[in-house]
Amino acid sequence: MDITELTVHELQEKLKSKELTITDITKAYCDRINEKEKDVQAFVTLLTDSALEQAKEIQEKQEKGEIQGEFTGIPIGIKDNMCTKGVKTTCSSKMLENFVAPYSATVVEKLEKENIINLGKLNMDEFAMGSSTEYSYFKKTKNPWNLNKVPGGSSGGSAAAVAANMVPWALGSDTGGSIRQPSSFCGVVGLKPTYGLVSRYGLVAFASSLDQIGPITKDVQDCAMLLNLIAGHDEKDSTSANRPKVDYTKALKNDVRGLKIGVPKEFFGEGINPEVKEALEKSIEVYKNLGAEIEEFSLDVANYALATYYIIACAEASSNLGRFDGIRYTYRTPEFKNLKELYKKTRSEAFGAEVKRRIILGTYVLSSGYYDAYYKKAQKVRTLVMNEFNKGFEKYDIILTPTSPTVAFDIGTKSNNPLEMYLADICTVSVNIAGLPGISIPCGVDKEKMPIGMQLIGNRFCEETILNAAYTFEQAVKFRETYKPEFKK
Repeated sequence: MDITELTVHELQEKLKSKELTITDITKAYCDRINEKEKDVQAFVTLLTDSALEQAKEIQEKQEKGEIQGEFTGIPIGIKDNMCTKGVKTTCSSKMLENFVAPYSATVVEKLEKENIINLGKLNMDEFAMGSSTEYSYFKKTKNPWNLNKVPGGSSGGSAAAVAANMVPWALGSDTGGSIRQPSSFCGVVGLKPTYGLVSRYGLVAFASSLDQIGPITKDVQDCAMLLNLIAGHDEKDSTSANRPKVDYTKALKNDVRGLKIGVPKEFFGEGINPEVKEALEKSIEVYKNLGAEIEEFSLDVANYALATYYIIACAEASSNLGRFDGIRYTYRTPEFKNLKELYKKTRSEAFGAEVKRRIILGTYVLSSGYYDAYYKKAQKVRTLVMNEFNKGFEKYDIILTPTSPTVAFDIGTKSNNPLEMYLADICTVSVNIAGLPGISIPCGVDKEKMPIGMQLIGNRFCEETILNAAYTFEQAVKFRETYKPEFKK
């Protein structure tokens, strides 16, 4: 038995039956990291030594009956933009290369309370700005299905680590598709929750009105369990929604009879890879055979959602990244004559090209004379996008689209072409603009055996609906049992 192949709910069963111990599981994952990290490059900071010590300590306490809990001793990986007390939190940037967080993000605290073991901080595009994890200051993460391909981004380290069985599950963050797109590229499950469902306290902000933390897992059941752990109101986050507690695992009923699924024709037109389109059409047939009602309709957001997203996201990034000035955080230019030069040289030396590009664009759209023409207009279009989705959800329970117009592309092919890289987000950004939940699940592979993702979008706080639809599809298709990453070089 390969322990690292198991899902979290399977690990729980093995722990319950005493087939495995906490130390067995943690050691298996640490060994797997030692074996595969040199190829995949998913971690910025490894915590394997402290994880093994923690596992031993938790095991002893559990045997004495001092601690209990269904997630006690389960390992996890955390994207490196979530503050973790006493551990480096770098956002994969030179600017924060040596920043050790003085406190933990709310989601991290929730995991720690459950005695979940952190195996390390996972690589990402710098400050979560990118779609391929090629914009990290430290390393380029590779896709476990083919090491010449990108894992997607910005949560590429999280998705690649789960796909490579280096962690059983992971936390990512999603500003315009940064959980769903890498999950699609790496053949795993990724959920972007409704805006406000999961606390953003302790998440290093990229675009505050769009960012949301969510799970990346091997299957839908694990996804529901991790959402249970991290969802909930937080007084420290002013945008946190105060809603009744929900057990998302109870929504997994393996039944979609009578479910109304809308398929927007605009998401299946020009620019969608033919093999992606074919896999999605087969998936739609699966849903029909399972008893769901499918209907094509028009969702006229695709044409302007991308431009709207990049104006809003860059404007908020320009504001949020103003705090990194060489005074309050770790990097400071070694030579400067005055305060202005300190700011200028620090930011020039420590920010990467993509971060600078977005700061400049954001500053431009917020500047006098351009604010009304760009930023204000984008906010108006944001309302139109929300209204279009509201109209769709009057008729349908779920909206089904591709997660990405393509499968994972070769490393280096888009990193020098920002516009082409931005187009990789065309299927996902509208979900963040409208604050909706969306899940990506694997639905097939192309001729090169690279995973293809399907996106299911729900109405606000309707995670239960999309989780059940994803779970029912997963049970019918059994993707994990059919396909495995090959680590091709």
